[in-house]
Amino acid sequence: MSAPSPLRAVVTVLAAAIALTAAGAALGLTVVSDRPGDAHSAVVPPPDRLDSLVPVARPAGQQPVEDFGRGGPGVTPTPPRVMAVSGSAVPVRTRHALARLKHVQKVITVDAGLVTVSGAGINLLAVNPADFRSWTPQAVADEPAVWSALARGELIADSAAVRRLGLILGAEYQIDRGPRLRLAGSAPLGLRGIDGIVSTATGASLGLAKGVVVLLHGKDGKISEARVRKVMGEGSQVVSLQRRTPPPQARPVNVGRPGSYLELYKAAATRCPGLSWTVLAAIGQVESSHGRNNGPSSAGALGPMQFMPRTWAAYGVDGDGDGVKDIWSPYDAVPGAANYLCANGAGQGGEKLRKAIWFYNHSWSYVDKVLGLAEAYARAYA
Repeated sequence: MSAPSPLRAVVTVLAAAIALTAAGAALGLTVVSDRPGDAHSAVVPPPDRLDSLVPVARPAGQQPVEDFGRGGPGVTPTPPRVMAVSGSAVPVRTRHALARLKHVQKVITVDAGLVTVSGAGINLLAVNPADFRSWTPQAVADEPAVWSALARGELIADSAAVRRLGLILGAEYQIDRGPRLRLAGSAPLGLRGIDGIVSTATGASLGLAKGVVVLLHGKDGKISEARVRKVMGEGSQVVSLQRRTPPPQARPVNVGRPGSYLELYKAAATRCPGLSWTVLAAIGQVESSHGRNNGPSSAGALGPMQFMPRTWAAYGVDGDGDGVKDIWSPYDAVPGAANYLCANGAGQGGEKLRKAIWFYNHSWSYVDKVLGLAEAYARAYA
């Protein structure tokens, strides 16, 4: 991830006011493909174009963790007009005092904090998806995938933060001194200085500070920031959000699966720090030509990454958060391949990488072919 641009004033205050206090075992299998060492030629074919090749998966047949449904008439957006940040949890009496201010119609307190990903600071709010839905722009409130992703413990980033930090949809990011988070999507949150939202439970696992941010809704332009600041007290910061929310159509909600094999391979590689996406792309081309020939093979290998069922049972993953580990789905199979390669040391590079690829298919000519093709992808997308 690239370093962020200079942090804005509100971000600096959040960083100073909110302290982050966040505190794999691989299975001991050694064979991903039980096929007898297929004799792959070491001749390297030209790499496929991946940016226009769309992964295809059959319907999963299961519901997400929680189905929030479409927003529609049941969700009336009440966007925040003012955000106040405190150095500690906002007392109930302060919240009640804010609710009594002139023109304030609605108040909510949420958890918040600054986390770092590869040295880049990201300001997060931790919210209850059902309670917070109406505080977002109409396009965000109406998109059930946003709220289902939060319920699964995933991250929804602000559209501007995704562009600024070069985040990849579907990728997993290691939070410094904390867990890994999957970026499920991006949306125009309309919250100045806030880079993303997670669920309250996920926020607790990250060590975000409880109840330090207050959002206030009322008629646009009418809430007095000075009065809010007086109620909040010394050391707090008040940020105007009035007339700042862009039209939803200007920055659409983007939630779901990666839109191309290029994005999918890049996202899946983040599961294994040190593993290049080009290795996954090379294996995908050799094994199934990126889903064009999913088998079953003569030995019973299945799907776009040609897993044997018993190996898939150990290393398969639910890569897109739909509740299913589907060997036939590229959205699960590609991150499953990254998971297996990583368990065999692929992220360490060098001979460890060669050995991990050999475990994928017991043939050194296969290893040479994959690595040669990976180099070709690296050149093609440099």
